[in-house]
Amino acid sequence: MKRKQFGGRTHGDKNRQARENRHVKPVDEDSFQPSLNEGDLVQILAELKEKEVTPFFLILDCVQDPHNLGAILRTADGAGVHAVIAPKDKAVGITETVRRISVGAADFVPFVQVTNLARTMEQLKEAGLWFVGTSDRAEKDVYDLDLKGPLAMVLGAEEKGMRRLTEENCDFLAKLPMAGKVDCLNVSVATGVCLYEAVRQRRMAAP
Repeated sequence: MKRKQFGGRTHGDKNRQARENRHVKPVDEDSFQPSLNEGDLVQILAELKEKEVTPFFLILDCVQDPHNLGAILRTADGAGVHAVIAPKDKAVGITETVRRISVGAADFVPFVQVTNLARTMEQLKEAGLWFVGTSDRAEKDVYDLDLKGPLAMVLGAEEKGMRRLTEENCDFLAKLPMAGKVDCLNVSVATGVCLYEAVRQRRMAAP
């Protein structure tokens, strides 16, 4: 039996990158910039300070699955995150799969790849940001923490979570309540829960 065709792709093809999505808007390839660097991050901070906007960042410590990164960037765009920061090594960057899964968000959310994540976190601390990392070992739920100020949410890699030095650089650790049999959520789902809890708190605090 001949397989049905969807968007030019063969249904059931395990090697397909991602399905076509009606939400994806065409982007000029010549103007597309896949990632930014430490200097761009400094500029983003300066612009936020000039506009008197409270920074809201997301740090991903070695997320490697392009589907996870794409979903995370889509959520980060919806939550109003000012920049997503990730290490250059042992982490996925912006690929065509990431762009498709993000339904275009990868072309708009500033994605900063840094050489030394711990050093970048220290620089952001000097700029006044507080770091909340997710960990199964945390004593408090993410709902118990104040997420309204200058903030960077920190989430770790699939399976292993945050690296030791990254966790040590966090000011607070938080967990998500798990009422079922599995120990944790997928990193893209956990990111969505954490970011939108911060969104909820920030909206309630807004004048």
